[in-house]
Amino acid sequence: MSLEALTPYAVFGFVTLVGWWLLETLANRSGNLVERLETIRRSPGKRSAEELQRPKSTPWAKLVETASTAGKVLEPRNEYEESKLRGRLAAAGFRSESAPAAFLGIKVILGVICFLGAGGTLALSGGLDRQGLMYTVIAGGIGFYLPEIVLSLLVSRRKKAIFRQLPDVLDLLVVCVEAGLGLDQAMRKVVAEMRETCPQLCEELAIVNFQIQMGRPRSEVLYELGSRTDVDDLRTLAVTLVQAEKLGSSIAQALRTQSDALRTRRRQIAEEKAAKTAVKLIFPLVLFIFPGIFVVLVGPAAIQISEKWLSR
Repeated sequence: MSLEALTPYAVFGFVTLVGWWLLETLANRSGNLVERLETIRRSPGKRSAEELQRPKSTPWAKLVETASTAGKVLEPRNEYEESKLRGRLAAAGFRSESAPAAFLGIKVILGVICFLGAGGTLALSGGLDRQGLMYTVIAGGIGFYLPEIVLSLLVSRRKKAIFRQLPDVLDLLVVCVEAGLGLDQAMRKVVAEMRETCPQLCEELAIVNFQIQMGRPRSEVLYELGSRTDVDDLRTLAVTLVQAEKLGSSIAQALRTQSDALRTRRRQIAEEKAAKTAVKLIFPLVLFIFPGIFVVLVGPAAIQISEKWLSR
């Protein structure tokens, strides 16, 4: 075998070794060096009760830890970028402290896997030339940015779910407040009653209740609810409730007005989508249905005309 034929395999082997070395380096750069030294220093009989009661790490926890370690390469440079990333993850429902590092680690791991997978496939097929290297880099970029696309889809789906669930939750809040419960007790009642039917919004309300019980001001918690979920209607609801509380107006009336406005908006959105249906149906009609109808109607006449021309 000539040297030119061995070049693609040598390039792929070099890239694989470099990628493996990078992953091993990232995995070994853990911040738990002191804990590991402390564990080695202790004997098994001198371990504390907390270590004996600590639950064993699951495969999912190990996977998250590995992704978090790999994500240290893409750590945000300042607090603004970090808060922006945490806000996007919170809007998708991921509020863990390790969520940003795990998300960045997944991007790195998927990028490396797609890069090495595409390079290996092209090397084994004998097409690892300049164009093949370009395809390999494109595959790595797709794997790197795929988590961003998935995160955007999760955020959009969760925002739509909260928007659909909000009027029903507000109706039950109105009933509870008019029955004599306070706003905090009404939210706890709503969370207990509608946890199965409205899980996303009830989860956010449960966080609000917990923060209020911890002593945080209600106005601050409500403003945070709107910014955390990134839903405009929740922001409007938070402003309405804070103003009603400051001015001493009826909270039940404010909730009822907000619920009616949300239902009106949902109905307007449905009417808008129904009006756009006729325009959207033009493309499938022209591309898929019209050619079949054309063949059925014009086909027999075309066959007869062709037969008469051929018979002459």
